[in-house]
Amino acid sequence: MVDKTLLASKIAAIRDAATRVREVIPADREAFAADRTAREVVLLNLFVAIQECMSLATHWLADEGLDVPPTYADVFRRLGERAVITQDLATRLAAASGFRNLVAHQYGALDWGRVYDIAAEGLGDLLSFCDALAARVR
Repeated sequence: MVDKTLLASKIAAIRDAATRVREVIPADREAFAADRTAREVVLLNLFVAIQECMSLATHWLADEGLDVPPTYADVFRRLGERAVITQDLATRLAAASGFRNLVAHQYGALDWGRVYDIAAEGLGDLLSFCDALAARVR
């Protein structure tokens, strides 16, 4: 059974990070690229939100007694296979875990336009993930 206290805590952290992103993200890509403080706040909070989603996903599988796959992308795919989240959302969250790895391990220079797009459009996926899990434990 899923730990409701852990679930609530992680969902709160994800929602808080999403709120911070929305509070500081400029209206367009050019302004974002030019604003170092906004870039740093957005990047940190995207990282935190995605990391918390990954943690929540692995806890969900483990708490349900299911095997936890070796990669975060596969963790989200497994949740999709189990119909905990939709397959489409699982695919997008698997891609988000790749973005998190890029940030965490500094595989290369970040494309600030891509970061902006993820911040402007991808937060909905993170929040949908929270909503889907919360709805399953009510």
